[in-house]
Amino acid sequence: MFQKVYAIVREIPEGRVTTYGEIACMLGNPRLSRAVGYALHGSPEDPGLPCHRVVNRFGELSRAFEHGGINEQRLLLEGEGVPFTKEGNVDLGQVLWTGAEQERERESE
Repeated sequence: MFQKVYAIVREIPEGRVTTYGEIACMLGNPRLSRAVGYALHGSPEDPGLPCHRVVNRFGELSRAFEHGGINEQRLLLEGEGVPFTKEGNVDLGQVLWTGAEQERERESE
């Protein structure tokens, strides 16, 4: 399952984010969001695996962000132009990625 999680995370476009729950839905089981978090927490350090683009359902950053901590996650997202609310959460209304764009592209090919 971890490899499937990593494959989905690799598809998240720069400047966009998704949630643990969205990834769980893409895996076919919306109840797997904790398992998605576990997979990402133990993910290999790989520049092609943009784990920083995964947040919780409220747009909150991970306090346990494995690769440099919560401040690093925010810096990476800001560097990609991801907007934040005044409360410090990612503005999911503007940048939530559900994978639907990739599905439409695959269907049109």
